[in-house]
Amino acid sequence: MCRNIRTLHNFAPPATEDEIRASSLQFVRKLSGFTKPSKTNEEAFNRAVDEVAHAAHHLLHSLVSNAPPRDREVEMIKARARSAKRFASAPVPVAVPHSHDHAHEHEHSHGHNHNHN
Repeated sequence: MCRNIRTLHNFAPPATEDEIRASSLQFVRKLSGFTKPSKTNEEAFNRAVDEVAHAAHHLLHSLVSNAPPRDREVEMIKARARSAKRFASAPVPVAVPHSHDHAHEHEHSHGHNHNHN
């Protein structure tokens, strides 16, 4: 339904308001199950996105880290490498047609009793 919500804390440059809003939208979509709400639910949906974005903004600006900020470009390259590795090693489903041994079926379809006791 929606792409992954990404970590926004401790990056250089810091997360933008657009990134915070996009993550908030993804979060509300995930919670509600709606990609796009109906007209009836639109006001509640948009209010939730605003409230989550507001809370996320305050959270991100309140958090403290002793670690150096992560470089966006480096993290993007690492994520692409992880994705390529994951999808390269994922098994590819293959449809195998079910085959019957028709000669064997034919042998037993005549109603002969092969038991000679």
